[in-house]
Amino acid sequence: MKILVINDDGINAPGIWAAARALRQVGEVVVVAPDRQQSGVGACLTLHAPVKAGEWTVGQEFQGEGDGLYPVSAFSVEGTPGDSCILALESLVENVDLVVSGVNAGSNVGYDVMVSGTVGGAIQSFVRGINTIAISVAAVTNTKYDIAEKILKPLAEKFVDYTGDTLFLNVNIPKIEMNQVAGVRVTSLGGRSWGENVRAENVGPEKRYWISRNKPSTEIPHPDSDIAAIKSNCISITPLHIGLGNDVARPGIEILLGQIPQQMLDRPD
Repeated sequence: MKILVINDDGINAPGIWAAARALRQVGEVVVVAPDRQQSGVGACLTLHAPVKAGEWTVGQEFQGEGDGLYPVSAFSVEGTPGDSCILALESLVENVDLVVSGVNAGSNVGYDVMVSGTVGGAIQSFVRGINTIAISVAAVTNTKYDIAEKILKPLAEKFVDYTGDTLFLNVNIPKIEMNQVAGVRVTSLGGRSWGENVRAENVGPEKRYWISRNKPSTEIPHPDSDIAAIKSNCISITPLHIGLGNDVARPGIEILLGQIPQQMLDRPD
């Protein structure tokens, strides 16, 4: 296998190298990641400026091969996670079999996937028909990646001979020790897990605002949701797809529109 690894925490983040360490036991690994922190940018792309990319020297532990370990190479991108994935798949790396985004520091559950750079970057591989895994640990301080490494290797191995429909898996790991893991659940997306706080500050004559996503939700999560799984010390694996269209609502919208189409066109619809 050839495995592309991207992230939104930047190429210096320890999580992406934890992913590379696990995945090089499965196939050749190419890391293509932003040159800086890009959390919260979602699926943002750089369309009105050039994007720089250059080879990145991997650490000493990734420079040897043999003993069942495959080669690891890397590129640093002056852009978003989406830019990194597109540059990799369209220019820098050939014949990618699997894309892994992460390991992210901080969970990406429920509605968080809409703003997540980890998930947003991974969308670019999924829409190109490549099996994709986004993986996160629900910890932003003292983050440990041992559980992520342990599940990532066998999960990636499942795709070596996989021939089914293209999959997009969103994996979230609770902030616990290995011996506290209660299980692995296949889940659905939960609701809102975090809310936003806004802090204002005066800088000379200007007023500036800082937006933080640090307000815990008071909603009770559905038992089958990714949020509930994490709260129960379980690893959550949520299959994702791209589709915001609400076909169920179409008849109601026709009724809501009423005579508007006829009024606009001055003729029967």
